Amino acid sequence: MVMNTSTRATATFALALALTLGWTLPLVAQTPVATADTDAAPDDIVAVWEADRTVPLEAEGLDLDDFRYVARPVVVFADSPRDPLFIEQMALLADGPDRLAERDVVVIFDTDPDGAGDVRLDLRPRGFMLALVGKDGQIEARKIRPWDVRELTRSIDRTPSRIQEVRDRRGTN
Repeated sequence: MVMNTSTRATATFALALALTLGWTLPLVAQTPVATADTDAAPDDIVAVWEADRTVPLEAEGLDLDDFRYVARPVVVFADSPRDPLFIEQMALLADGPDRLAERDVVVIFDTDPDGAGDVRLDLRPRGFMLALVGKDGQIEARKIRPWDVRELTRSIDRTPSRIQEVRDRRGTN
């Protein structure tokens, strides 16, 4: 399902509001998210993400290689959308979408342990897991507990690619 910009903005706001107010269980299962169309060209899902970098993407049909050298995937796995660690992690990520977007983070989630999608096969989670993947496609971190945006951004800011991005932005070598 590919959503238009206003639907994505509404969904993002609704998710953030619901998480803030503690309405997580019913909303996580019902919140529209962008998903990959298995017949779509690789550039299409990147375009969906670039149109609104605050919308989490469902892992089904995605290939992490589509984001290589473009974005830093943060992949959240759980065995169910009702997993308390999953709910907590998504709430933590909803607290700082601008800081994540500034670092070219694409949030991807997978709550289907029986799924055999490329993302799940590549990262092989067991239960809840958060994986930070670098722009080069290498796994930077695997965590079995939720991380807040501050921890994620600190980890990202220590990577050579992020250090170079900051230098390039400042105009220094």
